Amino acid sequence: MRTVWGIDRERVRRTGADGDLVSSLKFGTSGLRGLVTDLVGGPSYAYASAFFRSVSADDTHRAVVIGRDLRDSSPGIAATVAEAAAAAGFTAIDCGALPTPALALEAMRRGAYAVMVTGSHIPEDRNGLKFYRPDGEITKADEVAILAALADIPAGGERPAASSATPEPDAITRYQQRYATAFAPDILKGLRIAVYQQSSVARDLLSELLAGFGAQVTPIGRSQVFVPIDTEAHRPEDIAFIRDVMAPGSFDALVTTDGDADRPLVADGTGRILRGDVLGLITARYLDADTVVVPVTAGSALEQSGGFRTVVRTKVGSPFVIAGMEQATSAGARIVAGFEANGGFLLGSDVTLHGRTLAALPTRDAMLPILATLAAARATGTALADLVASLDAGEMASDRLPNTPSDTSTAFLERLQDADYRAAFLGPIGSSNSIDQQDGIRIELNGGRTIHFRASGNAPELRCYAEAKSAQEAQDLVRWGLASAATAMAANA
Repeated sequence: MRTVWGIDRERVRRTGADGDLVSSLKFGTSGLRGLVTDLVGGPSYAYASAFFRSVSADDTHRAVVIGRDLRDSSPGIAATVAEAAAAAGFTAIDCGALPTPALALEAMRRGAYAVMVTGSHIPEDRNGLKFYRPDGEITKADEVAILAALADIPAGGERPAASSATPEPDAITRYQQRYATAFAPDILKGLRIAVYQQSSVARDLLSELLAGFGAQVTPIGRSQVFVPIDTEAHRPEDIAFIRDVMAPGSFDALVTTDGDADRPLVADGTGRILRGDVLGLITARYLDADTVVVPVTAGSALEQSGGFRTVVRTKVGSPFVIAGMEQATSAGARIVAGFEANGGFLLGSDVTLHGRTLAALPTRDAMLPILATLAAARATGTALADLVASLDAGEMASDRLPNTPSDTSTAFLERLQDADYRAAFLGPIGSSNSIDQQDGIRIELNGGRTIHFRASGNAPELRCYAEAKSAQEAQDLVRWGLASAATAMAANA
């Protein structure tokens, strides 16, 4: 029986009853992800080949730009993608190590396809591929087309001899110029900013860009090994590190990104990490957006106090946010922006900032929310903590249960849809007023609280999000939610 690499049957690598190898590779909320051992070599070649085959009818665009993050496995996988491109009749252009939004910008500039080799925020034993069309990110329908093309590609087939890609070292410089020319040169003058460099692909770019706007930049924490920074579910060691750095009061803010720099992390002068949706709220206001598109995991403050004409909510994942942005634009919205709870910001319209134009970039980006949030604080003459407090955005918390197989979390979420089961499950913390099943199950509780359970689209995890009036109450809800979910899933194993 022929094995097809990457069929979406399990998140955990195992051997099936028929002896076939079952891969961990899976399309998640944004791109393909899985174990490095499942991706290197033949599988990455097969998936890249399937992508090129799925767009082969396009005779106009026959080039692909290829980028990568700083994981040890990324250069080799990028070289394999270039081989697949050449075999499919595409010109491969190597943009090197650069942020995902920088690669997307270069693809749009050239009218080319793009493949980014990155696992984003997940650990180094995993990696992935993000695919772009000349006009932006692929859609969920495109993912289906890639999987259909994959079924016709035999596993372990003979690959052509390695082919070299044309180097393009200036793509990251053009991305830097995008912001250098759109913002006034003194918007961050006098701010003291710690740039936590770790292993972010934007670690040098971020320091240079902030300094160019007048900030006093201090690079810290550069790492030669990959650090899996998750800008939504923060690791305890990251929280402690940031708190310790900020404790002496030497900095007004700390900034960093995830591995491929499409998600930002910003901490205020006290060392408290700002929520990603709060960064999005500040940025959208700074850009004077009238319509924002966000996933269901974003806080309810957007409707309550955001000041936007329209708020559109979608399933989690940038393809859904982009689809919502396109619909809003078609409906006549003036300035459309999208953002996620992880802080990634998508600009759907051209905007003018003090006579300078910032062109639309409808893909997740970390640089814009970092710049806009810091600039907004400086423009109002307030500390970041005070700026956030003025939004009255409530408090949210999130965390995850790692190593939770998808079938286990799915079964739990299905049980929660039953009103009687849900009432019994929630009994220790209150009652359910309403539910949203657009992505997982988001439950509005009595007392103005919410709790939301969903299976991660990128890793074998059950995620829990909570919203409450105080940070402690939100954190307590998440702790209770994950512990109760673990107990419930174990009881039904």
